[in-house]
Amino acid sequence: MSDTSSPQPLTPAVFHILLALSNGDRHGYGIMKQVEADSQGKVKMGTGTLYGSLKRMLDAGLIRESDKRVDPELDVPMGLVGTPPSDERRIYYQMTDFGATALAAELERYQRIVTIAQERKLYPTTL
Repeated sequence: MSDTSSPQPLTPAVFHILLALSNGDRHGYGIMKQVEADSQGKVKMGTGTLYGSLKRMLDAGLIRESDKRVDPELDVPMGLVGTPPSDERRIYYQMTDFGATALAAELERYQRIVTIAQERKLYPTTL
């Protein structure tokens, strides 16, 4: 049974996976590519990290398997050369309400850290 009473701080892998799922259901490979895109190539998640994290996230109630299957024509992200073809066996994941709450709580924690860094003049207030 998962404890969904209060979101705990997230590991970087879990944070990136939830962020990748925040705009729709994705399969494992799609999550990996979205994490890489979101981080502008700075985070490249390996399959062991990804699937280990997905298992723990399922157990914790942060995500669930989705019944939705994307249209095979739309399954391959545009512009990705070498993307594997669509496969009906792919498992798609979606963020749960608890996962969205945990992601929002983590973003608030990050915002507080940025505010502290700005107050201490460690980080610019404008970019």
